[in-house]
Formats: sequence, C-alpha cells, structure tokens
Amino acid sequence: MYKNLAATLWAACCITLAPTGAQSQTKVMPPSEPLKVGFVYVAPLTDAGWVRQHELGRRAVQDSLGKSVLATYVENVAEGPDAERVIRDLARQGYKLIFTPSFGYMEPTLKVAQEFPDVKFESITGYKTSPNVAAANARYYEGRYLAGVAAGRMTRSNLTGYIAGFPIPEVVQGINAFALGMRSVNPKAEVKVVWLNTWFDPMRERDAAMTLFNQRVDVVSFHTASTAVMAAAQERGKLAVAYHSDMRSIAPDAQIVAVTHQWGAYYTSRAKAVLSGNWQTTNVWGGVKEGMIRVGDFGSKVPAAVQDEVLARQKDIASGTLKPFYAKTAVFDNEGNEVIAKGTALSDEEILGMNWLVAGVHGKVSR
Repeated sequence: MYKNLAATLWAACCITLAPTGAQSQTKVMPPSEPLKVGFVYVAPLTDAGWVRQHELGRRAVQDSLGKSVLATYVENVAEGPDAERVIRDLARQGYKLIFTPSFGYMEPTLKVAQEFPDVKFESITGYKTSPNVAAANARYYEGRYLAGVAAGRMTRSNLTGYIAGFPIPEVVQGINAFALGMRSVNPKAEVKVVWLNTWFDPMRERDAAMTLFNQRVDVVSFHTASTAVMAAAQERGKLAVAYHSDMRSIAPDAQIVAVTHQWGAYYTSRAKAVLSGNWQTTNVWGGVKEGMIRVGDFGSKVPAAVQDEVLARQKDIASGTLKPFYAKTAVFDNEGNEVIAKGTALSDEEILGMNWLVAGVHGKVSR
C-alpha cells in the first residue's frame, strides 16, 4: 500500500494491464514438499480493511492448492528496517514465494531479493521489478469513481469528506476519481480532504471523521487501513463509503457502498506459476475488468435506483465505455489549471504521476 515517494517515480513504471490467463490454465503437479508461501502485512489483521483483503487472498491460495502449498503470514510489520528483517527471515526459512503488500515494502523486497535469487517475490502496490521480483497493483480509482456516484446521490449537504493517508499518486487518483464520479451526478457537491500522513491510526482516523462531520459533511470516504471512520459515521448518524472490505458489520446504518479489493485469483495464479515452473516477473495493473476491484455491498438506506445506476456504471468501466479520467468537457484542477483537455483521457503514465486535485476538492497535495 504504501509510502510517500515522489510522483515522478510512479510515472516511470512499465505496466502490464492484466494478469495473463495462461498461468491459471497451467497444470500444477504437487511437489514432494509443499511450496512455502509467505505474506507480510503492514497492519494488524482485523475483521475488515486492507490487511483483511490480503488475508482472504492468502486463504484462497491455501484453499485452491491444498497440500501443494503452505501459506502463512506475519502481521503488523512496519515499513522500513522491520520489513526487510521479516522478509529476509522468511526467505531464510525456505519460503520460495513471498508477497509483500504495502508500497513501503518495495525497496526492502528488492534488497532481500538480490540475496535470494532462487526465491520469487511479489511487490504488491510497488512498481519496480527485477528478475525475481514481480509487481502488481489495482486500479483503485475505478472503484472510487463509482463510490463517488453513490455519494453524489446520497449527500444532502453537498459536502463530503475524504480522510487520506499519504499524498502519493495512488491516493490522489482516488480522491480525484471520487470527486469526478460525484460531480457527474451532482455538480454542486464538493469534497473536503484531511491528510493524516499515516496508514493505520484508528484514533486519528476517528478524530478526522468527527472533525469533518462537525463541518457539515454528511458522507465520508477514506484511504486508511482501519474501520475507525466507518464506526465514527455509525456513531454520528452519518453516511460513509467502506474501503478495502465490506464493513456493514461495523457500520450497518452508515455504509452506503463498499469498494473492495479482490486478490485471491491473482495470488493463486502466481503460486500456480511457481509450482509449474512458469513464474516470470510481470508488472500488473488490473481493475474492474480483471476482477481486482469491485463495488457493491450497498447499505439499506441506498435506493434501488442508485444501486442500479452504480452497478450500470461498473459494467461500463468493465467494458471500457466509461473511463474515470476521460473529459467530455475540459477538466480543471482546484487551482484553475486545465488538467484534462476536452475529448481526451489521461494516459496510464499521467494517472500514475498524478499530483493535483480536481476542481471541487478542498485541499492541497504536498509536492
């Protein structure tokens, strides 16, 4: 997920748009010893959130491949030296496939990979690769656009909030897509952004939500790793967009929709590739079309017409007829600069280097 690096580095990455289907079709022969697969989690494993979705992916690997694999995890590992130590320990213990799902794990993963050329590494949300390090990420912004449509229909104050971790392009993309989706159905709606400069701090996440609610915000979204924002919305009788996971168990009355990440198919295909000897380094960026992002899990307060509209837009994104960063009319940032010309769409490189906030968003991106 995550660490604050310069946006220009993101723009330099080379992307494969979808996982290759060939890997999932390869016949897997069970080894004499199970393939040891390790997962490193940046926060504690809870009932919902970023880590929960990767845990569901790990379980999918184990359930799909059975005795052919032994898939285990280490949780609550800080980015930086701690991550490097844990990744290295897993490699020393004979793990031959190691998934590191956090952006700040990218450099530690690359460093350890040089020491263990016979181990395969998967840098999730990273962008750098090497002969034994693959990278994968999801087009989270597609789900954010759809959530924005729901928020635009549900807000009554025309003022929504967005609690954000670090000002990296992945987060900025989400804020802008949310605003564009929202204003596509409600041009009067605006977004207030609060930057936390952390991914997991439930108390600060809650405090940020409460501050926004005190400023007439009635729908809130977030890009952090806990369920604190959802719980705050439930407590205050406000509405919220769940992220990473379905969070109706935490906020049954507050949740309007969930943007969920689906990692099971990708993780399983990569483990199969190692088992069959066909693993190759790749750089994948998949979204709704590839099944890596899904929007749904609507709350009971969301009218059927709004649900149908969001799901129809989801189908449009899957088919390619809707692109969140395509401009029917010129799009401007919140400082008055044209950022998407009329009739054009941003390239992947431009999306990956995004460092501006669209008109209608209150806030700034640190440069």
